[in-house]
Amino acid sequence: MADATKSLPLHGLRVLELGHIVAGPTASLILADLGADVIKIENPDGGDQARRMPGAGSGYYYFNRNKRSVAIDLKAPLGKAVFLNLIRGADICLDNYAPGALKRLGLDYDVLSQENPRLIHMAIKGFLPGPYEQRPSLDELAQMMGGLAYMTGPPGRPLRAGASIIDIGAATYGVIGILAALYQRNETGRGQHITSGLFETTVFWVGQWMARAVATGQPSRPMAEIGQSVRMGWGIFHLFETQDTEQVFIGVTSNAHWERFCAILGLGEMYADDRLSTNEKRVQAQEWMLPKIREAVAKITAADLQAKLDKASVPYAPLRRPDQLLDDHHLKTSGQLMTVPMEGGKSGDLPKLPFKSTAYDFTLRHGAPGLGANTREVLAEAGMAAAEIDALIAAKAIAQG
Repeated sequence: MADATKSLPLHGLRVLELGHIVAGPTASLILADLGADVIKIENPDGGDQARRMPGAGSGYYYFNRNKRSVAIDLKAPLGKAVFLNLIRGADICLDNYAPGALKRLGLDYDVLSQENPRLIHMAIKGFLPGPYEQRPSLDELAQMMGGLAYMTGPPGRPLRAGASIIDIGAATYGVIGILAALYQRNETGRGQHITSGLFETTVFWVGQWMARAVATGQPSRPMAEIGQSVRMGWGIFHLFETQDTEQVFIGVTSNAHWERFCAILGLGEMYADDRLSTNEKRVQAQEWMLPKIREAVAKITAADLQAKLDKASVPYAPLRRPDQLLDDHHLKTSGQLMTVPMEGGKSGDLPKLPFKSTAYDFTLRHGAPGLGANTREVLAEAGMAAAEIDALIAAKAIAQG
């Protein structure tokens, strides 16, 4: 593992993850893929709930690659002592436990920082410190309360996004905080406590709508009511159905796009029509213009349409399901998917982190660990003798997978 991580920017950092399901594991996944040694601290009685969630526990395998698992009973005095021993050698600890859970265990930042003043602790909670901070929350609740579900769904039918975007977003912002804290630690020699909030992440994302409300004095309206093209201000910014009943989104965002778009679809008369000569005019003409374009698009297949749009450099996107991305030509050719093993001998090509570096690439060093699979080796690395580890296992303070 050491050879595989030497070129990665966070090689040499040790992270203790007190995480479950999505948010906490996402934050430590980012750190792990960047080269940190991530040790997943799990309860011996079942560990991360994601192991048992719908979809054959698939989320666990995606969010927990490149980590090691140590099973510790944090409620047991002996288990707590083992954890504090690990804290002394850690750079980062992160959690997405319920509000107050670590304080009740006697393992909050005040305690941990006494053991290791250089420790950076990042907590992902429903809310940042304030009147709501003791409320438990979830991704979906944050989307509802933060205005995102209202903007996403049709009028009267608020709808959460089709992925755990707030959990993942809050985790990513928390990692930004961690990286900033590491930089600051180089100057101060001390760690710090960081909180990342689900609610505040949602509010940050709908900030553009808050700004519009301030500027116009008008209440927010769902995107489906506003209309995608009107919201963005483009005359053609829509899904179109092709001859083979596929759907392709087309965005004509300049007059040059409009000229080339009309050329590839044989719409010379529309291009010559002065009523459509500017984007502002095309916005006003949508009622009669769009049916003509839909009629033209419906005469060709999706593959032919995309080939024409591609050649003409007109922005477009085919409508895809997530499962179809497993065979996406760009993702496969660019190496943006890595093969991740799952239970029962299965494996899947799953996404890497969404950026590239000229200095390193992301690789799978090992798949998601079994519960407590690395307990013995990690504690041995922390200086504990084999007999001491055996005694802790016998006392059920820790477990070896």
